[in-house]
Amino acid sequence: MRRTERFKKVIAWFQENMPVAETELHYTTPYELLVAVILSAQCTDKRVNLITPPFFERFPTAEVLSKAEIAEVFEYIRSCSYPNNKSKSLVGMAQKLVGEFNNVVPSDITELQKLPGVGRKTANVIASVVFDQPALAVDTHVFRVAARIGLTKDAKTPLETERQLVKHIPESLLAIAHHWLILHGRYVCVARKPKCAECGLQAFCDFYHRNNKV
Repeated sequence: MRRTERFKKVIAWFQENMPVAETELHYTTPYELLVAVILSAQCTDKRVNLITPPFFERFPTAEVLSKAEIAEVFEYIRSCSYPNNKSKSLVGMAQKLVGEFNNVVPSDITELQKLPGVGRKTANVIASVVFDQPALAVDTHVFRVAARIGLTKDAKTPLETERQLVKHIPESLLAIAHHWLILHGRYVCVARKPKCAECGLQAFCDFYHRNNKV
């Protein structure tokens, strides 16, 4: 199957079967989502959603967080992965947000990446989810699912994956495509034992065809 045709079929399937796809992180403001996405690196959204309510009660704004001691922040997020690094990043992010961005989360992907703890993936999430920009964040789920299905070919890095996906997915669908691939990877196309028997993408999936000699 040609890659262009595969993309069309996969997109059509998701549009029919997952017309609504959103982040599973809980947030009410751009600042809250920024914190949640930083915390979510190599950590489950479920765990992050347990951490953030007391965190935001104590640090409701970037201004409050910017004045916090790293040791105190650590106590609030110690149950997530890499709490030491994330504590430093969160306080640094808040200080830069207050000091250089007038306490406003920027919408520009390049500007977002100037904040401590914010890489390209996090910046793309904020740009697409908060500001509805045509950006596609690539995490481990997106990277794995896109390669398995056959949407990407020989992509060695998240950036290579992003470039290949953006080339074939209509700009208007980039933001939701991020969630399609993440949710599919989280619940169906899981890392160790993908649930191919219950996957609706069997007919267009390179991985399924290779492993089932269809």
